[in-house]
Amino acid sequence: MTKLATFSDARGTRIGCVQEDGRMLDLSAVPGAPGGGDMLSLIAAGPAALAAVTALAAAPPPAALLPAGSWTLLAPIPRPRRNVFCVGRNYMDHVAEGDRTRGITNSELPKFPQFFTKAPDCVIGPEDWIPTHAGITQWLDYEVELAAIIGTEGTNIPKERALDHVFGWTIGNDVTGRDLQRRYGQWFKGKSLDRSCPLGPWIVPAAELDALNTGIRLWVNGEKRQDSNTAKMIFDVKEIIHQLSIGFTLKPGDVIITGTPEGVGYAMQPPKTLQPGDVVECEIDGIGRLRNAVKAE
Repeated sequence: MTKLATFSDARGTRIGCVQEDGRMLDLSAVPGAPGGGDMLSLIAAGPAALAAVTALAAAPPPAALLPAGSWTLLAPIPRPRRNVFCVGRNYMDHVAEGDRTRGITNSELPKFPQFFTKAPDCVIGPEDWIPTHAGITQWLDYEVELAAIIGTEGTNIPKERALDHVFGWTIGNDVTGRDLQRRYGQWFKGKSLDRSCPLGPWIVPAAELDALNTGIRLWVNGEKRQDSNTAKMIFDVKEIIHQLSIGFTLKPGDVIITGTPEGVGYAMQPPKTLQPGDVVECEIDGIGRLRNAVKAE
C-alpha cells in the first residue's frame, strides 16, 4: 500500500511516502521527483507524477529515507484550497438513529445527497488535539468518514466515470457541535468549529483501494462506537461525485467526506458526548487509523 503523506521535521514541511517499517521516503531528497514539495502540487501534476511516486515508494533510494520517529505526520492536505465538501445522512442506519432522537419512527431516506461544507481552516492532522469548545457547544460529537481527494478537474461528471477523477482516499472525522447544528438550521456553523476536521493519516492512491466496499470503524477510549462498511452508503462515492459536479467544477485537491455510519454519540442511550481526555480513533480498511485526543482549551 502506498501511503502519501505530508510531514514535518526540523527542516520544515514537505511530502513523502510512509514505508511499512515506519521510515519516511522524503521526496524532496530524490532528484527529479515530482510534486513540487506539497501534496496539492503532486495532485495537480497528474497521473504520471503519481505513478512515478508510487514506483519510488516501492523501491525507495536508501539515501532519501528518514528514520522512524524523526518526523511528524500532518494532515495530507494541511489547508485545502476550498471548503471541505461533505455529505449528511448517507447511511440508512445513521438516518434511522437520528430520526429516533426526534421521535420519528418511520425514516424516509434522502432522495438526493445532502451536501454541506466545513471551512478549510478546520483541518487538523493525526495526533492533533480537538478542542472541547466548552461554553460554545455541550454536544461535541464524532463521525468517521471516507474522504475522497479529487485528482482531475471535471464538471457534470457521469457516474460511470466518477472514479476516474479521484486521486486517492483518506480518513476524515466530521467533529460536530450538535446543538449548534440544530440551532442554526444550516449545518455549516455546527460543522465548522475550529480544529473540527481531522484528516489523515495519509492518502492511499485511488487504484489501491476498493472504496465502494471497505470496512469503516470508530473507537472512543477503546470502546467501539461505529462499525460498518462503505457498501452501506445510500449514495456511493460515484453518485456523490456525479451529483456534486452538476453545474459545479470539481478541482484537483478538493476533499469530499462521504457521510458517517450509525453509532454517533448524540444518538446513544444515554448520549455520550466527547469530553476532555477522550481519545478518538477512526479506521478504514485499506487506509489505516486516524487518532486524535480531545483537550480542554
